[in-house]
Amino acid sequence: MTQVEIGRGKSGRRAYSLDEIGIVPSRRTRHPEEVSIAWQIDAYRFELPLVVAPMDSVVSPRTAVEIGQLGGLAPLDLEGLWTRYDDPEPLLAEAAELDDEAATRRLQEIYAEPIREDLIGRRIEEIRAAGVTTAARLSPQRTVRYYKAVIDAGVDIFVIRGTTVSAEHVSGKAEPLNLKQFIYELDVPVIVGGCATYTAALHLMRTGAAGVLAGFGGGSGHTTAAVLGVAVPTATVIADVSAARREYLDESGGRYVHVIADGGMSKSGDIAKALALGADAVMVGSPLARATQAPGRGYHWGSEAHHPDLPRSARLHVGTIGTIGQILHGPSTLADGSMNLMGALRRTMATSGYSDLKEFQRVEVVVTPSAAPRR
Repeated sequence: MTQVEIGRGKSGRRAYSLDEIGIVPSRRTRHPEEVSIAWQIDAYRFELPLVVAPMDSVVSPRTAVEIGQLGGLAPLDLEGLWTRYDDPEPLLAEAAELDDEAATRRLQEIYAEPIREDLIGRRIEEIRAAGVTTAARLSPQRTVRYYKAVIDAGVDIFVIRGTTVSAEHVSGKAEPLNLKQFIYELDVPVIVGGCATYTAALHLMRTGAAGVLAGFGGGSGHTTAAVLGVAVPTATVIADVSAARREYLDESGGRYVHVIADGGMSKSGDIAKALALGADAVMVGSPLARATQAPGRGYHWGSEAHHPDLPRSARLHVGTIGTIGQILHGPSTLADGSMNLMGALRRTMATSGYSDLKEFQRVEVVVTPSAAPRR
């Protein structure tokens, strides 16, 4: 990989954002209705390659069920308001009314309420009762403490998600989570991340994870680059993690680990480009935060927004544009790529001549550096 000299004492790789990537149409085209965008991880098949970001502004038990019925997967954040309060609706309404200056401090106060194990079980059971695939998220720091309540409640897919997760966390203060041992002892598939490099992804795949999150998540409101200086553009992350998947496939003798692009995708074109670069599915939050049913009521925030010591995400006003069904399947009333996300993906694949997602990963792409980088 070509290194770019930053100065005499430092060089680095040139990395690319999704805005700098373009999909090349082929000589063969198809009808969009003949294109399959179905995705399967472990024993679970989904009609859409969509995992909704586990954020309180997007996923509640009710929206998790609705998204599941529409063909996607929506993990519930088990460190969110739904496991801290019997009825979080008044607090969600309050969060939408806060002015920008007071928002972060008030969110920190609201999320200071302890997590309750009885509510973990209750929320998972509420989703399971609707007959959809049930997924739930914990951070690496709280996984050991609460995982038993999650498994006992009958979760189908376990998501361990943080800003960045490593297979070799070193700590002199507490015993770190041993991902390989933990995943080996579970009877459910685990999706883990995020990660941003080839090496980190390869190490996570070796833990036995069914899927790896490629990226830092929380794209729209994330301030990690400003707060920590940590940033790798999304397109390069996806391509690197996909390369690790190929390496691990050979190394393991055929074990396939799914790559789920996480963060930095707000439009339908972003989703198509993430899949073209090698992702098997995408994890998005802000597009669905704009749904009329979204708990955030037109506002969007992630777990980093209420970190007690160092918040790294802002509460954003994203507005409301339509129902979850319209945002995913149309019809669209806007021409900016914010509605009918899955219909747009089908049309992109049809224009490129591919009939399913695995084939579409082979599509030709180009770099368009004249585009203004976003992330």
